[in-house]
Amino acid sequence: MRVTVDTNLCQSHGQCVFAAPAVFSFDEDDYLHYDTNPSDAYAAHVRTAASMCPVRAITVDADAPRGEA
Repeated sequence: MRVTVDTNLCQSHGQCVFAAPAVFSFDEDDYLHYDTNPSDAYAAHVRTAASMCPVRAITVDADAPRGEA
């Protein structure tokens, strides 16, 4: 799975952090950090995070093999 966040669209609403805290987080300056190639164990949470993003900044490629970013 490959996760991409369009940082030009992201407005730091934080819904992704609530949905998948093992994959998404904010630093002290509210800059989003995320795992671009998370374990498939987080797939459902990542899909939820993408669907909850109010600006649709998160793209998930479920077919991308782990290790290919």
